[in-house]
Amino acid sequence: MARVPTSKDVAKVAGVSQSTVSYVMSGKRPISEKTRRLVEDAMEQLLYQPHAGARALAGQRTNIIAIVHPVLSNFGVGGIMAFIDEIATQARRRDYDVLLVTAAEGESSLRRVAGRALCDAMVVMEVKAEDDRAEVSRGLAQPSLFIGYPDEALLPGNTLRCIDFDFGRGAELLVGELAAAGAPEVVVLGWSPEVVARGVNYVPRFRRAAQAAASAVGLPLRWVEAPRDPVALGVTLEEVLSGPVRPGLVLTDGVPEIVSALLGRGTRPGRDVDVVALCTDGEAQGQAVPVTNVSTQPRDVSRRAVEWLFELLDDPAAPGEIRLVPATLVRRRSVRSAH
Repeated sequence: MARVPTSKDVAKVAGVSQSTVSYVMSGKRPISEKTRRLVEDAMEQLLYQPHAGARALAGQRTNIIAIVHPVLSNFGVGGIMAFIDEIATQARRRDYDVLLVTAAEGESSLRRVAGRALCDAMVVMEVKAEDDRAEVSRGLAQPSLFIGYPDEALLPGNTLRCIDFDFGRGAELLVGELAAAGAPEVVVLGWSPEVVARGVNYVPRFRRAAQAAASAVGLPLRWVEAPRDPVALGVTLEEVLSGPVRPGLVLTDGVPEIVSALLGRGTRPGRDVDVVALCTDGEAQGQAVPVTNVSTQPRDVSRRAVEWLFELLDDPAAPGEIRLVPATLVRRRSVRSAH
């Protein structure tokens, strides 16, 4: 077993005294930015972590929760703001602040934040089906909670703590609604190719469940990746809707853009085509034709995540498990049988 690095090792790599390392970590004395960077780089290189027990005895909790979510240039932060806002709100109620870690560094982002003792616990987001951060999280002193779960969390002996919306049940409800309305076929206008390429875990979970739900009632299902470009989206809708059979549509992303494009071509949801969506209630209700939907419940997921995370601060040895927030369907005016 490899020897655990100490502050003496950090001092040696950084070329400073051991007391300087202590001052950088404690903030008890002013340290030049150059020296601080040398020490922090050495800590990251060695994967050095201040002893968690010693920090607790010294009362040196940071009262900070880190949210690890890479912000990708093509997407920005708009899609995750409900999560971040609710996590921050729940943290503040417990006298904690939030550190947002947005660098797309993969496992090194966890090591950097943990190694520099910047937080007491971490929420890991944008979870991939195969996510290298899972293995790293197991070796950190700070407890971590994943919003979403990698495939390995389903294996026996899982030690990861994961929470997410039940995308599988959401898919079943949406497909079932179209089947009950008499749709001869279901077309899922799925996440764009850019989203699929990110490897996020919820896309295959939703897709598998939708296909199984359609197969169970003998309903044909097609999966069409909906492009973000308006012109390309228009072409896709024309291809989907121009056949002899008018399918029911399941929208999973870009709901305002798709509803607008449908109306732009004279196709009204609830009159000319049945439409259901996986989106928040606010987004569904805000359309020109309110859309029957299953909400992904970002605020409920975030609230439950913070509650669990604070339980882990008191009991860091708690076993791994997956918790799913139940899915519910709200009927509005975009499915003809709902009138």
